[in-house]
Parts: sequence; C-alpha cells; structure tokens
Amino acid sequence: MSPSLIGILAAAVPLALAAALWAWRRPGARERTGMLLASVWLFVTLPPLNGLAAEAGWWSFGWGGAEWSRMPAGLLVGWVVGWGVLPLLALPGAPAWAWAAVLVCLDVLLMPRLAPALRLGPGWLWGEALVVAAAFVPAYLLARWTAEDRRLYGRAALQAACFAMLLLGLLPDVVEASVRAGWPAGWLRLAPLASTFVAVQVIAVPALLGIAGVHEFATRGGGTPLPFDPPRRLVRSGPYAYVANPMQLSMAVVLVLWGMMGGRPWVAAAGVMSVVYSAGLAAWDEGADLETRFGAEWAEYRGQVRAWIPRWRPWHPSLAGGAEPARLYVASGCGVCSELGGVVELLRPAGLVIVPAEDHPARQLTRITYDPMDGGAEEEGVAAAARAMEHVNFPLALLGMAMRLPVVRPLLQVVVDASGGGPAPVAWRGVAGERSAEATVATSACMRRPGQPRGARSGFIAIGG
Repeated sequence: MSPSLIGILAAAVPLALAAALWAWRRPGARERTGMLLASVWLFVTLPPLNGLAAEAGWWSFGWGGAEWSRMPAGLLVGWVVGWGVLPLLALPGAPAWAWAAVLVCLDVLLMPRLAPALRLGPGWLWGEALVVAAAFVPAYLLARWTAEDRRLYGRAALQAACFAMLLLGLLPDVVEASVRAGWPAGWLRLAPLASTFVAVQVIAVPALLGIAGVHEFATRGGGTPLPFDPPRRLVRSGPYAYVANPMQLSMAVVLVLWGMMGGRPWVAAAGVMSVVYSAGLAAWDEGADLETRFGAEWAEYRGQVRAWIPRWRPWHPSLAGGAEPARLYVASGCGVCSELGGVVELLRPAGLVIVPAEDHPARQLTRITYDPMDGGAEEEGVAAAARAMEHVNFPLALLGMAMRLPVVRPLLQVVVDASGGGPAPVAWRGVAGERSAEATVATSACMRRPGQPRGARSGFIAIGG
C-alpha cells in the first residue's frame, strides 16, 4: 500500500467513525469543549513527541506528501481524532487507564501495518508508552474534567500548559510557515539576541502575570479562561486588582519578547497583533458578556482598573465603600507575628486591615490567616503573607503571586515550618473576639492617616487590637 493511501485512510477512518458517533450521540456544549481541548493538546504534543521518537530510533516516517512539523498530515489527523474525539464519543465514562490500554493494543496491532509510511525501530513500544502517557492521558483527562465540570484546578493547570505550548511552540511555527512563501528567508529570521535559556528567564516575569490570572480564575472565580467554562463570580483580586486583562497582557508581552530574543520578528509582530485583536474585536464581546453577568460590579471595577496598563497600587471594592476590607489575622502574643503585622501596616496596604488572630470570629487559628471577606476561602501561612503583599503595590504583588503558585507555595511552607515558623495555636476569645474584631475594623476606617487608603491603619492599632 502506498504511503499516500495509508495517510488518506489514517485520517478518513477515524473521521468517519467520529462523524457517525457525533450524529448518534449529539454531544453537549461542555462535551464539545472538552473534545476541542483534547484535540488541541494532541495537536501540539504529538509532533514533538514523534520527533523525539525519531531521534531515539523508535520509529520514522517514510513520506512524500503533506506534512506538519515533519509529521505526515494524515497520520496526525488520524491520531488527533482517534485519541481526542472518539474516546469521548464512544464511552465518555470510561477511566483514562482503560482507554489507554485499549489504544495501546490498537497501536500494537496497527502501527506495524502502516509501512512504508511508518517504519518501526527496536524498542518502539517505549515510544508508544511515552506518547500515550504524555499526549493521550492528559488530553483525555482535560476533556473528561471539562465535560463533567470537575477537577477545576487540574483542568485549569492543563489549559495553562496547553496554552503555553501553543504560544511558544505552535504559534511561532505557524507564523513563520505563513510568511515563508512570500518573503525572503533573510527577512524571516534575524540573529538571536540571547540563548533559549536566557530568553526563558526574560519572559518569566510577564508569563507569571498570565499564570497568576489563570490561578486566580480557578481559586477565586471558580472557572477557567475558556469562554465556555468561565468564572462564576467577578474576579477582582490578585493580578486583577492591578490590570483588567492580565492574561492578554502577558500573552502579548511574552510573544514580543520571545520573538525579539529569538530573532524572529514575525513572532514579535504576532504579539502586537494580539493586542490589536484583544483591544478591539474581543473586548466588545467580552465587555458585553461581563456587563450582562455582573452589572454594576463590573462597571465600578472597570472604572478604576485599566485594561492594559497596570496600576501601581491595587484597587479594592472597599476603597469605594462598597465592601468590607480583607482581614489579615496576626497573633498579637507572638513577637515575630506582631513584627510581620507591623511591617505590613507600614507598607500601607489597600483594602486590608490587620486584626489580632485571637479575635477570629469562628475558630482558633494556628497560622497567620487571610480572609478576603467576600465569601472566598481563607488562606493560611505563606499564602496569607503572599496575599497581604498583593495589597501593597505591583512589584510586591508579583512576588506574592509567585509565592502562591501551586508548586511554590508548599515548598516555601515547608521551609518556613522547618525554620521555626510552624503552626502554633493562639488563645481564642470566641464571641467576644468577634465583637473586638468588628471594633478593630471600624476603628481602622476612622483613624487613617491623611492620604492613607480606606482600610489601612497605623501599626499600634493593628498589633494591640
């Protein structure tokens, strides 16, 4: 069988099966979104994984037809549809390990029969295991979790990883491929300004802003950046207290820097065009949707926070008198804790008051605790200190956002605990403490220094209660 015919059949058979199952099952909106995400994940991971397999000698392609990233287009389409769409249409409730086993068995039967389009080498089953683990399993979990509206943090993390691969891997290739036919090669690439290692470090700070935006959507909004999986509540904390579009701003800056550092001007131009698109066409639809869902809250927020230029100091709803300031509970009987509370006060946090931990209204505390006072969950330890930093200014907020990242925060907490900052219970005043805390917050609003934001107060009131 010729390679061209193999490529046609590899794409046509999965597509025909998917079309038949689609007509039979009629998947809902969340299922369709899940299948789309799974397909995108496979589309960006399969070519580099197949390139790695070729370098390891596990398999190679004998091909003379259409290719994408050195992978036959027909085989790529077949893999994407067969792995990203068919499992969700056929048996959407099956566990990932069961589908992985089924697909491995199918590949073991079919891949040796794809010669000469696919030439297998020794140890190719190791490559098969790698591709299933790194491509199919994450794609299937992302699709399942999205379709079933569960594992919010997991699907948000996978979405962020998928977007990063699209932004830094697939998009540059698409941009270069699009202009290669119309421009001389010398216009497409310039001398790189730095190595990839240095470029990654340069883009780390703007990338942090986008990652923090995804994290804030999940932890405080109960949703993800996808239009079909949005936050349930208006997110105005974290990076959104400084800029209304942190993810879009992050994407644009990362693309510009990535293109400049790598000597690829068209990638940098794509970053500029993303600003034009986001500020123009996308902003109309997004703004109308948010105004419909959140009304006056959204209008008040956008009146204070710019879309693209971050504020130096954060905006908090309490500054306009429309909400209570957040609370940072610090033990007044702990010398180190009191010093920390005093430092926070000296930094004049916006929309944050320091309250003795002994006066927590509901329970006995064992760590410094942050309460957003908007119905969101409390945070303790390193996360609470990081949240307090986010109420001060933009540079400190970026540091706080980095400290709260899922992998970073537990490691920092272990270091702090090992250094003597572990949990220690404080005396709890119960109902009397609740009245004391309310009086403390009320006093803080009345005793602001001239020019001090509402919700900030002097250190002796904070520590002494």
